[in-house]
Amino acid sequence: MKIKSIELFLAKINLKQVFTTSLGSRDHNENIFVRIATDKGQIGWGECSPNPKINGETAQTGLIIGSMLAKVLLGKDPREHDEIMATMDKSIYGNTSIKSAIDIACYDLAARDADQPLYLYLGGTLSKKIYTDYTVSVNDIDKMVIDAKRIKELGFPSIKVKLGDGKADDIARIAAIRKEVGEEIDLRVDANQGWKVKQAIEVLNGIEEFNVQYCEEPISRRNYFKLKKVKKHSTVKIMADESLFDHYDARKLIKDNHCDMFNIKLGKSSGIYKAQKIIQEAEAAQMDMQIGGFMGSRLIITANCHLAHTSEFIKYYDFDSPLFHSINPIKGGIEYQKDWEIRIPDAPGLGLKVDLSFLKTCPSVIIK
Repeated sequence: MKIKSIELFLAKINLKQVFTTSLGSRDHNENIFVRIATDKGQIGWGECSPNPKINGETAQTGLIIGSMLAKVLLGKDPREHDEIMATMDKSIYGNTSIKSAIDIACYDLAARDADQPLYLYLGGTLSKKIYTDYTVSVNDIDKMVIDAKRIKELGFPSIKVKLGDGKADDIARIAAIRKEVGEEIDLRVDANQGWKVKQAIEVLNGIEEFNVQYCEEPISRRNYFKLKKVKKHSTVKIMADESLFDHYDARKLIKDNHCDMFNIKLGKSSGIYKAQKIIQEAEAAQMDMQIGGFMGSRLIITANCHLAHTSEFIKYYDFDSPLFHSINPIKGGIEYQKDWEIRIPDAPGLGLKVDLSFLKTCPSVIIK
């Protein structure tokens, strides 16, 4: 099986409401969908949701770099994952987002060729249930409390609260949310690098009484070497996110005891190939993990779910991004249950495809 063509689609997806973190606000997202065709007539799908403030990419750069990568991948066997990744990395440094979309499409093809669901192809089993959390954007306290109350009423088992914008007292935000939603629902927080070290320690110790599960990336990733200090003085567990891109970062963070947990995102790891290497490092260290993402559709969240079924140490799931979208351009893939359990199709590969009528509205580039 050889890659015959790679087509890249730039898709604009409006959000149901403005989504805000300490890094900024958005009312829509621009994603790249990748369609890889082989000489055997098989089709594999991939997706990325570039975030310029985290992985330094946009959808526009994705089209340019993706086209360059496609040219060097034509004729390659998509089942040779190490060769695919090595070829991309030799061609250009970084650009983990667009690399991830291509990597996912190759894994989709490989699993389809093996006539296996992706989780099975990756060596996983359906031995656990996966439930997504839902995210409260950072905002004024009253609005965040209203949003948290709505999430609880919808039946989500966990709420992730965005903090760190410097516009309000983050301790007061968590205190008000916990008072409103009660003790039954899990709370976790994400500062998106928004605090200085001293502030992070103060806030994390200040919210400890509200039974917060963990905090994602409290300080700037450039100061990852100071995470250890935050961890040492914090009563809330620390989860590395923006400071964790690949398995080399994982080794570094584990070796010096900088964090308690990892948040793996395919758009940071360049896809499934390196994500599996991160998982191996975490498993060896007996470290729990979360699989998260950017503002991707059901395509990449389906890939996330398949990957999540490959390790017992993957215990947390941030799979709510498609619920923010005003449309669903994916046919097949994950299904959200009434209690927010997520189930994946028992079909070869990812078990999905992108709506072709939607793709016709998207600017595209094809390399063949």
